[in-house]
Amino acid sequence: MKPTAVSGASELDVRKLVTLHQVGLWRYLRALGCPADMAEDLVQETFLLVLQRPFQDYDDRATRAYLRRVARNLLVSHLRRTGRTTQLEQIEELESEWDRWAGQDDGQHLLDALRDCFQQLSQRVRSALEMRFREKCSRRQIAAALQMTEHGAKNLLQRAKQKLRRCIEEKLS
Repeated sequence: MKPTAVSGASELDVRKLVTLHQVGLWRYLRALGCPADMAEDLVQETFLLVLQRPFQDYDDRATRAYLRRVARNLLVSHLRRTGRTTQLEQIEELESEWDRWAGQDDGQHLLDALRDCFQQLSQRVRSALEMRFREKCSRRQIAAALQMTEHGAKNLLQRAKQKLRRCIEEKLS
């Protein structure tokens, strides 16, 4: 297959590149510990850097790997500038976990498994998880909404996360 030069590529080629890889790159950076707004900025910087240089688009897998490498380097540079050396130490471990769980399709298969497993939970458990992770409610707020003790809410959330992990691992194995 003949590679396509992206440098100087048409607007359609650039749009296709961004459309195919933007979400997966953002997920990758979030998995490495980036806050959402920083991940968005780094994704944009990644595409700007890649499109300014000669770049060969051989296939989607190679392109994903190249984009991740550029984004990772931008993240590492940012962390060094801001003195966050403890987070730097974790990047390699997080990156290998990303490759293990989501590397083949930028996490889409994992996300699909999570959605399916989430739907298998009871409405009460789904509500607790949504309050905690989507609405950023405290355990005290969750306990009040579900008419239970704070300790009960903590246990409910822990059991729910364990159940989701087991379900996802079963689906992916």
